[in-house]
Amino acid sequence: MNKTTRIILFAIIALLIVGMAIYPTLSKRMKAGKESTEIAHAPASPAMGGGKGAPLNVNVKVIEPENLIDMIRATGNLMPDEDVDLTFETSGKITNLYFQEGHAVKKGELLAKVNDKPLQAELNKLEAQIPLAEDRVFRQKALLEKDAVSKEAYEQVTTELEKLHADIDLAKARIAQTELRAPFDGVIGLRQVSEGSYASPTTIIASLTKIIPLKIEFSIPERHLNVIVPGTHLTFRTSDATSYGASIYAIESHVDVNTHTLKARAIYPNLNGKLKPGVMASIEILSNEIKNALVVPNEAIIAEMGRDIAYIYSNGKAKQVELKKGLRTESSIQIVDGLNKGDTLIISGIMQLRDGLPVIIEN
Repeated sequence: MNKTTRIILFAIIALLIVGMAIYPTLSKRMKAGKESTEIAHAPASPAMGGGKGAPLNVNVKVIEPENLIDMIRATGNLMPDEDVDLTFETSGKITNLYFQEGHAVKKGELLAKVNDKPLQAELNKLEAQIPLAEDRVFRQKALLEKDAVSKEAYEQVTTELEKLHADIDLAKARIAQTELRAPFDGVIGLRQVSEGSYASPTTIIASLTKIIPLKIEFSIPERHLNVIVPGTHLTFRTSDATSYGASIYAIESHVDVNTHTLKARAIYPNLNGKLKPGVMASIEILSNEIKNALVVPNEAIIAEMGRDIAYIYSNGKAKQVELKKGLRTESSIQIVDGLNKGDTLIISGIMQLRDGLPVIIEN
């Protein structure tokens, strides 16, 4: 074997080794390119609706007239009609507690008392002087009629009698301050003191709450300002899911500048006293009701270039229609033009639809 032959043989062997090294990588690239080409030229799946003329599976709704109700929804709290922390007007040792915790009391009922013995003694002392003072006035009046005394002397004893009556009234007022009486009908809460303890005007004896009727306080967005007025009816629910009726009786004079809401209060009779103050309430107020309206779901409408459009099913294809909207609620929109009773509205796959695209109804 000459030198030239050996060189050629070595070259062939080197080429074979290089070819064996790069063949697997080249084979994978060729296979991937073939698969990409096949995917690119494969027909689109009907479910994807991507191919020209490929049908799209959709859900529909047959348009029928219905009542459209627009509700204002809010959250509020039940409040007592009246609520007060009971305290004495004066200081002293508590001598008696007359109420039972958690029981109903009547307006003016005596609930508690502090020591009034010094004041009673003062009252007795003043009242004991009345007969003598009245006798002086009687005698001075008789003498005045006979011109036996001056008018000034008669007026002096009369003034002393009037002063004595004023002192008696003052003593009685101070005694009344030692008595704690119910300012209104209500249910008294848990007592905070015991007999024998010292009370001052800052000492809370118990709370008194009037729960018949109850108030419901809530706020609504400012866009509903013209909807609620005194007398507007509302319904509310508490945690037991029972529905109750109430009527708005007062509205705040201004809108809250921070929350842009308007506060209002309603009254509920609560005749059986079942509901308690402090309970959270879910409130609904009827804002508007339109009978026999054509109503579509919000998601079935597309805003496109300053107009509102939707698609209806027509002869196996999607047909684009332009709509004129009316009242809008949280989930639905009234259509005043563009749809008719009996139209089959497409409500799914909206963003994939095109006018004239074949569709298949699933539901």
